[in-house]
Amino acid sequence: MKMIIFQSLGGLGLFLFGMKIMSEGLQKVAGNKMRQILSMVSNNRLVGCGVGAIVTSIVQSSSATTVMLVSFVDAGLMSFVQAIGVILGANVGTTVTAQLIAFKITSYSLPAIALGVLLKFFIGRKKWVYVGDILLGFGLVFFGLATMKSGFAPLKSHPTFISLFTKFNADNVGGILLCILVGSILTMILQSSSATVGITMALASQGLLDFEASVALILGDNIGTTITAELASIGASINAHRTARAHTLFNLIGVINIVIFFPYFLKLVAWMTSYMMDIGPPDLLVDGQRPNIGRYIANAHTGFNVVNALFFLMVLPYLVKVAIWLTPHKEKEMDLDALRHIKYIDNRYIDTPSVAIAQARAEIVRMGEAVQLMYNDVVYSLENRKQEELSKWRKREDIIDSLQKEITQFLTAVMQKSVSPEESKEIASLMRMANNLERAGDGVENIAELLEELMEQDLHLSEGGNHDYNLIARKVGDFLNLIVSAISKEDKDIMLHAQQLEDDIDRMREEMRSNYIMRLQSALCTVDPGLILVDMLTSFEKIGDFCYNVAQAVAGLK
Repeated sequence: MKMIIFQSLGGLGLFLFGMKIMSEGLQKVAGNKMRQILSMVSNNRLVGCGVGAIVTSIVQSSSATTVMLVSFVDAGLMSFVQAIGVILGANVGTTVTAQLIAFKITSYSLPAIALGVLLKFFIGRKKWVYVGDILLGFGLVFFGLATMKSGFAPLKSHPTFISLFTKFNADNVGGILLCILVGSILTMILQSSSATVGITMALASQGLLDFEASVALILGDNIGTTITAELASIGASINAHRTARAHTLFNLIGVINIVIFFPYFLKLVAWMTSYMMDIGPPDLLVDGQRPNIGRYIANAHTGFNVVNALFFLMVLPYLVKVAIWLTPHKEKEMDLDALRHIKYIDNRYIDTPSVAIAQARAEIVRMGEAVQLMYNDVVYSLENRKQEELSKWRKREDIIDSLQKEITQFLTAVMQKSVSPEESKEIASLMRMANNLERAGDGVENIAELLEELMEQDLHLSEGGNHDYNLIARKVGDFLNLIVSAISKEDKDIMLHAQQLEDDIDRMREEMRSNYIMRLQSALCTVDPGLILVDMLTSFEKIGDFCYNVAQAVAGLK
């Protein structure tokens, strides 16, 4: 019995580890392009579905796709409706894993592991290291699956286990629902729909599960996999919540539809597999095993998601309405309590750079919005001269410093993992953005302190000084708005506009200093408020410099 447990669990461990390595390798090869493709999805639901299917097929991880989608929606890079179309496709794309597992290519697992180790540890070039990860993971997946099958083999003659598995009989509604429940719980625990599929195929190949019960377990697997998107939406915006809710509705309603027509769905899968693909019956025994049943299970998994996607593509507007109805709460305005803590980045995804980078970018956009909020509160407080309103800058500055520290620590941890050269460059650019936004916050702090001095001493700027102050304040505010928007949209063409704003701010500072001297010579202003104005002009110009540095990072120049 010990050998059965060790072999079964060891095989599962190898399978899960192989899936992780293979998925990470694929994401390192295609991660940057994957995010770019996802962020450019159109409003056409068919295009979105196709993109979701292709991207998920490539990276072999629907979890990575859905988490990234939630981050994109949360950061405003993608609309709620666009994300739903992509999720429909992601559910289809993830079935490629089951199709691969169903192929009888276990004999290639050890050569793949050997070649993967050679490329990963002995070649040295990063590109081949990632290919090595893919091959090593691929080999471990199939070696783990073979080990699981060998571990389960003695169970088919064990009376206790025979009586246990006979309870998984999908010949009535109660049995179907029991299998669905077990499949859902198992997937939630393992956090991998592919692992549930692999275990189901291994048990079915040994005759411990029949075709009907296997399909019911796979239906549960599709419900259990929605937990990833739900967890990713915790603390996110209302549209991110709705995206996760739509994903759950899609799979839950789809399972209900299939359960209603369960016998006919099984006949459809059996017909497609046996007649169209010329595969023998699922219960065919060869040397005590069922060699064909894996293909039937994989086709049921794919068939469910394809049928589901086609159905919901036709009724997508209604799915959107139901998701909105289920998530009716209003979006809260950004306040000090909301800003105080990290919202998007999650240390669980440090090992998945493509997701981690998207999360960090969303957090930096939020940090930029915090700087904008602080800037507007401080700069325009001169009009009403209310010191209690102006004094909020201290808490806001502490929050911005805290955000910068946590973002930098997160990106440093990601950088220390195995990342591609493109990802390494992007992480460095993101760090530069966060650091310069924090410095822009320091610039706003300087302006706030100068305004406090102005108000405490009851000093007033001259009419010309007020005009110059408001003029440069608006220009710098425009620059802040530009860079925050560019970070969010990954606008590589920002530099032309950024250079113009940088030149305008530098020119305005020099002209306004000259204006002050002329007013002083003409006795149109006094010395003390004028000197404070000159210091504020310097701070505005420095904020412009920091914005320009952010623009360079967004454009990929530094």
